[in-house]
Amino acid sequence: MLNTKNELEILWHEVFIPLWKIVNWNWEEITAEEYYTIRKDTGNCEDWVWDSKKNAILTHFDKISNSDSIIVLNYEKNNINWYIWANTLLEMWLALYLKKKIFLLNDIPELSYKEEILWMKPIILNWDLLKIKKESL
Repeated sequence: MLNTKNELEILWHEVFIPLWKIVNWNWEEITAEEYYTIRKDTGNCEDWVWDSKKNAILTHFDKISNSDSIIVLNYEKNNINWYIWANTLLEMWLALYLKKKIFLLNDIPELSYKEEILWMKPIILNWDLLKIKKESL
């Protein structure tokens, strides 16, 4: 994600990304990776875990509402090419509702909700970030 952010900034785009740091139960900043490890290991999570997740999502929704478009970095996951996560699908719906352009780095994946992605009419980049500027004109 950070590499794509840097590439887009070289192309003169202002880029907002999801939170990389989360506040834990001691009000200390931890990385998103540490957060997911704690969440996975604890099973029945404490309130701070869900509060952190909710805060991260709401903060990211604010970033989407203040943007012209979104770019979904859909990579392979669990042997599914170009996977789109559930949270990402929610972000796409928000972008659609707010009339933002939706870009996909890769093609639309073969998932049970492929039809929902198709009717959003995302612009497929096929790794060509220069298409964002062309599509924005």
